[in-house]
Amino acid sequence: MKSYIIHFIRHGAIDETMAGKYIGTTDVTLSDKGRMALRKLDYEEKYPGTQVVFTSPLKRCTETCKILYPEQTPLVIDNLSECNFGEWEGKTAEELKGNSDFEKWLAGDSSVKPPKGESNADFTRRICLMFESMVDGLIKTGTTESVIVTHGGVIMTLLAIYGMPQAKPFEWVMDNGFGYSMRITPILWQRDKVGEVFQVIPIPNEDE
Repeated sequence: MKSYIIHFIRHGAIDETMAGKYIGTTDVTLSDKGRMALRKLDYEEKYPGTQVVFTSPLKRCTETCKILYPEQTPLVIDNLSECNFGEWEGKTAEELKGNSDFEKWLAGDSSVKPPKGESNADFTRRICLMFESMVDGLIKTGTTESVIVTHGGVIMTLLAIYGMPQAKPFEWVMDNGFGYSMRITPILWQRDKVGEVFQVIPIPNEDE
């Protein structure tokens, strides 16, 4: 039976995250260290081949695509963007300490949202609708291998909802430039909306 492989890759490192700032839809570029680390990973390990690359529109993702898949023209999907942290964008947890809404949001209250931002519930709904539509499109077009370059929050949330084995979002955490591969079997997808997460990427070279 035909299966469909989707490779999720988290974008390269940015200075702002390393400084502990909340960066969602703020459009920052990869750091110099982030670019170097991606090139090193690409040289020393193996990223999967693909028929198509999907990417978040934000620069840190499109720049990652250019480094890892320079021969591909990625398809930009707006709903692959990270959660919008609104007025909390660019601030650290220390700076937001004592903010009651922030404390509730941090504790997982899905109804609370950053001022002028996106609640966890709205974020989850947005990316789930996008992902289900994307998987259905891959199956309809017979596209059996694809790459999604996006953000850590997007990947962890999608794998927590659709991935097997079942795990909480934080259990799917990954470093910049790393990710997971998921196998979608049409019958299982149509019945249960789940896919098998079967490997971490990039893959170590066999001769090492």
